[in-house]
Amino acid sequence: MKGSTLAMNKNKFVYTALLAIAFVATFSACKDKRSTGLEYARNMYDPIAYNPDQPNKNFKDGKTAQLPPAHTKPVGFTEYDEYPNTKEGYEAAGVSMVNPLPVDTLNLADGKHLFTVFCNPCHGDKGDGQGHLVKIEKFSGVPSYHEGSSSRGGAMADLTAGKIYHTITYGVNNMGSHASQISPTDRWKVVMYVQQLQKGQ
Repeated sequence: MKGSTLAMNKNKFVYTALLAIAFVATFSACKDKRSTGLEYARNMYDPIAYNPDQPNKNFKDGKTAQLPPAHTKPVGFTEYDEYPNTKEGYEAAGVSMVNPLPVDTLNLADGKHLFTVFCNPCHGDKGDGQGHLVKIEKFSGVPSYHEGSSSRGGAMADLTAGKIYHTITYGVNNMGSHASQISPTDRWKVVMYVQQLQKGQ
């Protein structure tokens, strides 16, 4: 009899404790309607690392996002200062720059893939300026690679490798620069593929 009373009292205590925990959890959840009152892996909500736009007392200027040290370059970065983003730079690139990659099936396949990802939405599968975004009238005036004239003069079909590379790097008209998305080597692969499209291939 005494043992069963102790067991009952113990069960009452457990139930009371569980009810108290449930009440506290429910009450805390009422403060924020999105909150369940429970947290799992708190560090996923409050990361240890600083956000780039967050104040940071570890630096003199109090900013988290710091400029890189002077006279440093990112790994794999290639200077392109020789051909500035001017008409003169474009023309100079057209005369001097030559594709350093061999024209082979692997480079052409890579160039086609990169073209499909980055260029096709405007320029189209065939390089005829009839990509998806042109067809739904988001953009207009996208030139064909194998006919018509360039906005900077000369026939599109006659654009040299250097001029195409310069355009990918800096952009022109509605086309923005793709320098941050496509590495220098991959730009040459795109150039190689575009030159196939210039021939109507």
